[in-house]
Amino acid sequence: MTRNLYDVLGISKNASDNDIKKAYRKLARKYHPDANPGDRQAEARFKEIGEAYSILSDPEKKKLYDRFGSAPFEYGGDPKDYEKTHSGFFHGGADGTYGSSGFGNGGTRFYSSGPDGNGGYRTFHFEGGDAEDIFGDLFGNMFHGNNGRHDRSWSYRASSQGPDFDQFRSGFRNAGQPQSYDLHSDLTVSFDESVFGCSKKLRFQTEQGPQILEVTVPAGIQDGKSIRLRGKGRRRSNGSYGDLLLKVHVEEKAGYTRKGSDIYTSARIPFTTAVFGGEASLPTVYGPVKCKIPAGIQSGNKIRLKNKGTPVPGKPLEHGDEYVTIEIDVPKNLTPEQRRILREFQNASVPTA
Repeated sequence: MTRNLYDVLGISKNASDNDIKKAYRKLARKYHPDANPGDRQAEARFKEIGEAYSILSDPEKKKLYDRFGSAPFEYGGDPKDYEKTHSGFFHGGADGTYGSSGFGNGGTRFYSSGPDGNGGYRTFHFEGGDAEDIFGDLFGNMFHGNNGRHDRSWSYRASSQGPDFDQFRSGFRNAGQPQSYDLHSDLTVSFDESVFGCSKKLRFQTEQGPQILEVTVPAGIQDGKSIRLRGKGRRRSNGSYGDLLLKVHVEEKAGYTRKGSDIYTSARIPFTTAVFGGEASLPTVYGPVKCKIPAGIQSGNKIRLKNKGTPVPGKPLEHGDEYVTIEIDVPKNLTPEQRRILREFQNASVPTA
């Protein structure tokens, strides 16, 4: 991780969270292994893009990177611990000039899984450590553990939406540092999946064969929220396990936005409906809904569709609302008769002196 991460994504240091996300998605699509089969350079670029996004999309990690560069993420321990032990000795920014003090045997392995039920597959890139030990710590009894020989920390990305290139990075912690037995990862879901909920099967390939972890995404989950899978974290010395927390990232959907449990969209209605009122079909994530339009409605006015938002988290019987911004469709191609009638309307509307 020697390149400036902002340069990797082609953004400035002052880029907003939305700009970071957009830049990542654009580059990820361009360099995705699926779009560049057999291209090692594209594969390396895809990995580099993913590493940059995993840091710059996390406010705490971004803060560390802006202060210390890449060193906190390469030395092998918890990046937060790096700040505690180095904040009095180092000054600088995200220029990538700090050296690496990572540990591990330096080995590199690649594993690929076969197609799953959705026609996708999983690919993982391991740097250092032993793959079996990594999965043992990650999923406990599902894999052979490492009986607590080493303390490692990992980050990885999980998605069941087709092929992906994920990285597990391992390293030894420094003696005396606090350790967390919880593991953290990212899970991407579509806009509709966040509304209705879904079940995701994450497929992992190990030397012992494929392993599948099923995750239930609750209806109404919001972007940035986490799903906790108890007992799927790292093994403690007493034999119990920490948790696995999946941070949810909701993909955008054209024409729709969310604020909490409310959904916002827009719809065009005919000029005559705006003038005289009537009925119009308005879009919702549940399908089109017939709605009465009051006479004289103005462009920019909003119509509230009650209970057409997302389920309220923790309250499955309650829903948010949908707000539809009205846009009036002004006719462009008028017949001579229509023009004559509208001209009469215009003349009749001119106030008399």
